[in-house]
Order: sequence, then C-alpha cells, then structure tokens
Amino acid sequence: MDKVTQTELEAAAFRRLVAHLGARTDVQNIDLMILAGFCRNCLADWLRDAGADAGVEMSKDEARARIYGEPFADWKAKHQPEATPAQLAAFEAAQKKAHS
Repeated sequence: MDKVTQTELEAAAFRRLVAHLGARTDVQNIDLMILAGFCRNCLADWLRDAGADAGVEMSKDEARARIYGEPFADWKAKHQPEATPAQLAAFEAAQKKAHS
C-alpha cells in the first residue's frame, strides 16, 4: 500500500471513530479512560499535537470542538454527568494498573 492510500484510510478510520463516539453520547469519557486508557479529550489532544507537528496551530478548545462536534462545554452540559464514586474508584484503579 502506498503512503497516500495509507494516510487516506487512516484518516477515514479516524473520522469513523469520531463519528461513532459522537453517536454514543451515553459512553462517558471516564468509562473510556477506565476501559481503554483514552477518551475524547485524548483524541483532541492527539489531533492538536498532529497539527502542531504539521505547523497547524490549534487551540485546545478548537481541537475539542472538532472531536465533540460542538464546544466542549456545551457537549459536557448535555451529555456528561458527574462521575459516580464507583467510576472514580475504577478510574483510580485503572491508573494505578497502567503505571505499575
């Protein structure tokens, strides 16, 4: 596979992941972090880092809006309740496991 085709396929897969997460507002970021070690905010950070590597400046808020499809504060108000004590405990345990 040539490099251009690889990049196009990877970009398509990324767009599909972002669309999938956009449709699954029931899946909380903390749950993604517990299970997979990354969340929507991580994707936004990775997008911003890729932009910086390519000489494209993007603020944290701009990157998050690209991932969330709207300003993060708006998405959070609509879809992200406070983490439960069980979620916080699971997150802490996952972080310890990842760093041990």
